[in-house]
Amino acid sequence: MGFGGKGVEAFEKKVRDSFGRQLFMSTIGAEMVSVGRGLIEIRFPFSAKLTQQNGFVHAGAVTSIMDSACGYAALSLAPEEADVLSVEFKVNLLAPGAGESFIARASVKRAGKRLAVCTADAFAVRAGEEKLIATMLATIMNMDSKPAGAV
Repeated sequence: MGFGGKGVEAFEKKVRDSFGRQLFMSTIGAEMVSVGRGLIEIRFPFSAKLTQQNGFVHAGAVTSIMDSACGYAALSLAPEEADVLSVEFKVNLLAPGAGESFIARASVKRAGKRLAVCTADAFAVRAGEEKLIATMLATIMNMDSKPAGAV
């Protein structure tokens, strides 16, 4: 499935190139730390601009990196000509977003012809220690890389 024998380089390049075009990820300072088949890690640093009223990093920022990590995990297993789009996700917030940086690690549980089911965990990092703060279950669909009506 996907990238017909073109090796790790082809799927990793596709994933990293797509991530580079995601302006929201650059807005929050996110970077793609690692790419594997069905496995992605994204990290962003703490910024006061991303906090909610109590000074914790906003759940929307944490959810965004989990969503992107799930999407890119699915893309790494998708057919070469496909792109992906989130169609559903559920998030459990387990602890406040308090840390120096935040990491999302996603993996594909099952990749089908049109849909992939993925999970992601988000961690707050403080003094080198990781604390689980959120978890996600997501459904990602494969789609044409240039859908009709796209700008």
